[in-house]
Amino acid sequence: MPLSPLSRSPNKSVLPKERAIRIVLASVAGLSLPMSHRVGRLLGYYMLQVPNKQRRNALINIRLCLPELSEHEALRFRERSLAEYGKTYLEIAHLWLRPAEQVLSLIRGVSGGELVERKSGHGVIVLSPHLGAWELAGLYLSSLGPTTTFYKPQQFLDSMIQAARGRRGATLAPTTAHGIRKLIQALRRGEYVGILPDQEPKGKTGAVFAPFFGVPAYTMLLVNRLARATGARVAFLFAERLSAGRGYHIHCIEAPAEVSAHDEVEAATALNLGIAQCVRVCPEQYIWPYKRFRTRPPGFPQVYQGPL
Repeated sequence: MPLSPLSRSPNKSVLPKERAIRIVLASVAGLSLPMSHRVGRLLGYYMLQVPNKQRRNALINIRLCLPELSEHEALRFRERSLAEYGKTYLEIAHLWLRPAEQVLSLIRGVSGGELVERKSGHGVIVLSPHLGAWELAGLYLSSLGPTTTFYKPQQFLDSMIQAARGRRGATLAPTTAHGIRKLIQALRRGEYVGILPDQEPKGKTGAVFAPFFGVPAYTMLLVNRLARATGARVAFLFAERLSAGRGYHIHCIEAPAEVSAHDEVEAATALNLGIAQCVRVCPEQYIWPYKRFRTRPPGFPQVYQGPL
């Protein structure tokens, strides 16, 4: 199968480490999706056997967020989640470097698509948590119409990521004040804005503590402020990974109305509730190793400690 021009060898100005990563990604992109997922599952199994922070942090998060699970059930859940975690990183090469139409052809169905339709010239804020194949979710969104995606510039592979996410015309807005202005302008033009809503914000402003699966989580206020400033609707969109490399199913879920509330804690609580509703659809496919509770409220103990 042909690969996109993004997979070609980088020029000599690219740092050696990045050049090596690009070569690996191009090689992995040549695998079929079922094979990528099989290798990803093996990677997850390896991570389960060797002491590492991802293995430890995943279990900590699972215990915190899913206390209804017994210890045996939590360990089994971690095993399944690390298999999906491995698939996430193996499939990225496929999703980034294959032609856009070929990647979009992996979508086997869409549920709730009407929730992200633009109406009467009003923009739509579309939230894609780190669940399933979020790179595919972003590409699908940009295929629906003009899209501006909030994006954190990276030290490595930045130009590749920008090119991959912009294949269907998406504009990438950096996580700066200038980038936020670009998001507002896009919404006022009646366009889409795409945001990953479950990352812990940096700094001491623009976020509050709100429960996520009942645990205090430092939560962004950007979605609330954009919605209030522009009157844009808010919806969730994510791509569930189907078994045996069969492709993906797109889910669109309406956000709780309170994400636009004037009370910031109420709005952040509603945002996290919406994310949790998405996670419940395919819970093993959430990025459980991520240190979502790194920042703790005053007086709360740190949680990502202990043996690996």
